[in-house]
Amino acid sequence: MWILLFVTVLWYGGLFFQSFFLHRYAAHQVFTMSKAMERVTYVLTWIFQGPSYLSAYGYGIMHRMHHAYTDTEKDPHSPSHDTNLFAMMWKTKTIYQDINTQQVEVDSKFTKNIPQWKGFDLFASSRVSRLLWVAAYIAFFAFFATTWWEWALLPITFMMAPIHGVIINWFGHIFGYVNHQMKNTSKNLFPFDFLMMGEGYHNNHHKHASSANFGEKWHEIDITYLIIRVLDFLGLIQLKPIKIKN
Repeated sequence: MWILLFVTVLWYGGLFFQSFFLHRYAAHQVFTMSKAMERVTYVLTWIFQGPSYLSAYGYGIMHRMHHAYTDTEKDPHSPSHDTNLFAMMWKTKTIYQDINTQQVEVDSKFTKNIPQWKGFDLFASSRVSRLLWVAAYIAFFAFFATTWWEWALLPITFMMAPIHGVIINWFGHIFGYVNHQMKNTSKNLFPFDFLMMGEGYHNNHHKHASSANFGEKWHEIDITYLIIRVLDFLGLIQLKPIKIKN
């Protein structure tokens, strides 16, 4: 029971901060927050993503490139140009690392207002940080795991962020339905996205990339957006008014 609870918390906690902070804030800036709140969110992202921590700087730039070059050879991750999902994951990792360590020159249109906390990212993305999280997860499993199949869940905890990414960036361009016919392969994975907290409405998102709400139809409930509305109501963030054009 404790192992399942642990994995569930990591799955949805890591997914929320990837969607809320890295995707909707860093990449698309559909809301604003104070510098103090931004720093707090950096730390929470590191806590919930653990060994698979992703930098807002690297993720934000790479995701903007995905929207600019969707399903072309310049797309950082596309089933249209990668032979299998593992090849896509490796390519994505390489591009992300090159951007995050500033080993490649990036067009300024992709870097505008991207949040960056160099000192924290240097630690949170380090091998030391990742190994400490791995050791902590192993210790937790050693203390609470009671069956062999629970141990089978351990590798998933190490790779949460890449798994979340591949579900959307691979399967979200192959399986599902579309609300909008577009010049790309983006799909909505689920009529009700219980698994990816709204990220699964990928076709909707590609159509209206500046919208904080990825859901459109009555059954397309975007759980992350509902939390964003609560945070906006509490004054912790400020949603931007967006006029969606059909």
